[in-house]
Amino acid sequence: MMLENSQLSNIIAISSVTVSISFLIYFAVKTLITSNLFQKGVNLFQAKDYAGAEAAFRQVIAINSTNDVVRLLLGDLLNHQGKIEEAKEVFNDVITRSPKNPDAYLRLANIQLLQDEKAEALQNLQTSKALFQKQRQPQKAATIEKIIKDIGNNPSC
Repeated sequence: MMLENSQLSNIIAISSVTVSISFLIYFAVKTLITSNLFQKGVNLFQAKDYAGAEAAFRQVIAINSTNDVVRLLLGDLLNHQGKIEEAKEVFNDVITRSPKNPDAYLRLANIQLLQDEKAEALQNLQTSKALFQKQRQPQKAATIEKIIKDIGNNPSC
């Protein structure tokens, strides 16, 4: 009876190790694929192959839906392609998912300024500045403060 318990314990231990190793392999492969796709997207973006970069970034998001860096790059890419409303959606999605991400507010404000949505842009710039300050990035906060003052001093903005 004691031998049967020992064998059962061994089987359970081996099964647990096998399952753990399988999960590790799965996540390692998933990470490698995601990393390769991300790098491919960045390279295509830099080469101005926007359609290819967009496809690569969308694949990364499909594999890892929580990656806000890729979403921000996708928004930038859409903006470069003139897909302004789609870019705004992506940035708003990042803000909804990660309300403490100052880069999303900053990128959205940039588009809003281009679309003559000054009040909304200023609000997003203020939020971005405050978040950069909280994250102890005073240089970025100071740069945004200068932009805010420039907008206030330039009525045509």
